[in-house]
Amino acid sequence: MKDFVAEARSTTGVVQPDEAHASEALILDVREAHELAETGQVDGAVHVPRGFLEARADPTAGSAHPELSQAHGERTPVYVLCASGARAALAAKTLIEMGYDARPIEGGIQAWRDCGLPVVD
Repeated sequence: MKDFVAEARSTTGVVQPDEAHASEALILDVREAHELAETGQVDGAVHVPRGFLEARADPTAGSAHPELSQAHGERTPVYVLCASGARAALAAKTLIEMGYDARPIEGGIQAWRDCGLPVVD
């Protein structure tokens, strides 16, 4: 797993939490629903669990998430969030392969909270 994450990050780069918060990018949270309930979520973030990413990110699929697929067409950056950054790196790499402009948020929701950035509990 560690090698997959390192390879993904070398492809995607990363964005710092404060930079992500200040941007106009779409924030995509790939954590599971129970994780959002336990640690809070970023207000306005789109939630698509990692296991559903490909189906929800394919703009040609009936299962596409409208806000996410709109980012594909507009080339809006997508900053991906998870608990620590590993799933986000893998998800961002997948999104890049699907034609998105995507980067993981370094350190995940924990780093977001450590920076004092707002979350909705």
